[in-house]
Amino acid sequence: MLPRRYLPPIPALMALEAVARLGTASAAADELSLTQGAISRALQGLEGQLGVTLIRREKQRLHLTPAGQDYVTEVRKALNLLASASITLRANPTGGSLNLAILPAFGMHWLAPRLARFAQTHAEVTVNLSTRLRPFDFAGTAFDAAIHYGRQDWPGVDYLKLMEEEVIAVAAPGLCGALARAEDILTQPLLQLESRTGDWGRWLAHHGMPGLRPPGMLFDQFATMIQGAIHGMGLALVPTFLIQTELAEGRLVPVHGGPVAALGSYWLVWPRAAPARGPLNSFRDWLRAEVAGDPVLRPA
Repeated sequence: MLPRRYLPPIPALMALEAVARLGTASAAADELSLTQGAISRALQGLEGQLGVTLIRREKQRLHLTPAGQDYVTEVRKALNLLASASITLRANPTGGSLNLAILPAFGMHWLAPRLARFAQTHAEVTVNLSTRLRPFDFAGTAFDAAIHYGRQDWPGVDYLKLMEEEVIAVAAPGLCGALARAEDILTQPLLQLESRTGDWGRWLAHHGMPGLRPPGMLFDQFATMIQGAIHGMGLALVPTFLIQTELAEGRLVPVHGGPVAALGSYWLVWPRAAPARGPLNSFRDWLRAEVAGDPVLRPA
């Protein structure tokens, strides 16, 4: 722990944050249900404790000094973390919440349908899900872990590998028949993700035609691209685990060849520096067992 002299009282920090946002001691006092004098004393005490001038007083308004502006930015982060911790505690008084950042497709098609099984065996853990598409800094967030697609390029985290993704070229049954040659896809409209514009090129390279990067209609998520393919908008490269139902029902059909290894893998990641918590340990062990028992996620 830092020495106590570096830990100002929370009411003083709240007074500083309110003044920075509202501009006057009277407005801050109204918001915090205090007197204007109490706000002024809190600010003076904070400046005295830190030995730094935080507020410039000009006529009827209060302005933060450059040092005060930098400080209040960090203070807001700390106050938000404390509020988030309190919300988490109220949601589960036993302290068993797990805040997980997920990718939309993986979360909707694979993880969400299985979470009921986790709840049955770990009733003490409350799982809270939020969508994040790209790596982020765990510091300053309430997330305990995240689902990551790509390589081991997320700094400061530990990894649990979930699967090496496979993709398959598919289309609606009425769009085209089975293509005799891989290069025949170049005669068809192609669909692709904004974040994976090189997928068709890698697919063609796998079939002996390197150096190509065919254009295609762009989508920001697999869900909308899959619907586009079902409705005959073009050929799509889709992870096999996302379209098991569509393939089984015949709404999508393979157009040439079988599944091809994709560039990235799926991982569970969590901050390396964070202390071990029971909810994360339970979820990690459960997820490891689920992956091991799912043939769709374990390509041959």
